[in-house]
Amino acid sequence: MVYLERWKIILILAVCAIGVLYSAPNLMGKNTVEWLQAHTPGFFPNQTVNLGLDLRGGSHLLLEVATDNVIDEHMQALVDQTRTALRAGKINYDDLGLVNGAVHFKLTKPEQADAAKAAITDMDNSLDIAVQGGDFTLRMTDAKITERKRAAMDQSIEIVRRRIDETGTREPSIQRQGDNRILVQLPGLGDPEHIKNLLGQTAKLTFRLVDETASTAGGGVPPGEETLPSTDEGGRSYVVQKRVMVSGDTLVDAQPSFRDGQPVVTFKFDSIGGRRFGEATRTNTGHLFAIVLDNKIISAPVIREPILGGSGEISGHFTTQSAQDLALLLRAGALPAPIKILEERTVGPGLGADSIKAGATASLIGLALVVVFFVFAYGLFGIFANIALMFNIALIFAVLSILQATLTLPGIAGIVLTIGTALDANVLVFERIREEMRNGRSVISSIDSGYSRALSAIVDANMTTLIAAILLFIFGSGPVKGFAVTLSIGIITSIFSAIMITRLIVVWWMRATKPTQIPL
Repeated sequence: MVYLERWKIILILAVCAIGVLYSAPNLMGKNTVEWLQAHTPGFFPNQTVNLGLDLRGGSHLLLEVATDNVIDEHMQALVDQTRTALRAGKINYDDLGLVNGAVHFKLTKPEQADAAKAAITDMDNSLDIAVQGGDFTLRMTDAKITERKRAAMDQSIEIVRRRIDETGTREPSIQRQGDNRILVQLPGLGDPEHIKNLLGQTAKLTFRLVDETASTAGGGVPPGEETLPSTDEGGRSYVVQKRVMVSGDTLVDAQPSFRDGQPVVTFKFDSIGGRRFGEATRTNTGHLFAIVLDNKIISAPVIREPILGGSGEISGHFTTQSAQDLALLLRAGALPAPIKILEERTVGPGLGADSIKAGATASLIGLALVVVFFVFAYGLFGIFANIALMFNIALIFAVLSILQATLTLPGIAGIVLTIGTALDANVLVFERIREEMRNGRSVISSIDSGYSRALSAIVDANMTTLIAAILLFIFGSGPVKGFAVTLSIGIITSIFSAIMITRLIVVWWMRATKPTQIPL
């Protein structure tokens, strides 16, 4: 154990050098780090540890996804699908609509019940179909409802992440909470109003035909149609078909632009959407084509000619900022359900600075006490252990910087705890060496035995703590995760520094001095 092969020495020195280099940017000024990031390649040590919301300040938003709306929309769409299926099967029906969250209709010819059930099963075989005489009731199964709500949450989290990323906000934290809530933390963001506006819009874009023969003044609208308001200055409403000719789901790009000095949004479909858009404009040339965003008509231009290129533009009463926001929303995609902001908090940068100062003070005091105690308790070997501790701290910040992990106040607590316990392994080794010396062994034999016999105890003790930290990371959330991350990294680097770095220093000392006694 006293002898170290050349490749081990090179490996230890390389790890230490990497630790120092990659932790160094955290001691540099902001301008220096930005210069390094702009003028050096990505693998170069030019990253710093990201500070969390409690250290850097920023915005905290708790969002609630209206997953029940997803089920309601699906059931409403199911009404139209049922109507189409029954008409295709030439089945006579009446009173088709939603009743208490279920699709209900009555057959005018009860003898067609089997044919109606077969048509509905072909349309969707996952429905729960209840038949009583000629009355049909169609419901979603509980498993299907749960699946759709879970999918809506997954999609909502992804869309929220895209929208925030599009704004250039760095290091956002986006986490699911419970069945229908999303926790969003945005470090460094002082004004959350813009983000709130972006997240508050569903951004569901559809293209529908306008019924130019229907009137919005009094009376009902024909089946399969609805009246929607427009965003123009006159506040005019249009009667449009519920049937969606082209959906925004097929968009692949949207960018703000200008046309005749006015802000517009240009868009481009994928191959499927482009084909549908071209067919819709070709067969309806000369008619009004409504561009609908979140059930409001942005514009309803006349189709002058077929648009076959798979691209187009949206014009309206846009400002430059609103055109940029709409393009961002369309690129990120539509939310499957509306989002409601339940809680909002803003953490000032002053509070974060105070937390950093308090954490740094605690760390320095703890470090100083540990250093003094070890020098007092173990003399020269205590100095060796303290040198390894400095490299240990550098390795912790290097790993945090490389992983671009977010450091929070509980994370600082994890580092302080690591500093306090990092030398435990050295205590085991040094006490074992003392015991061997008392038993009359030689210097080399005592040191060799101290490292070899203490190794299993060191690994066992740290592995149990590491398992606990990993479980905290897996099952914890928010501050608990921050504590678990720094604690886990600290445990691994502490084992390396105690077993490898301290041992290398001891080996070099023995080769240089050839001691006859161990100063312990």
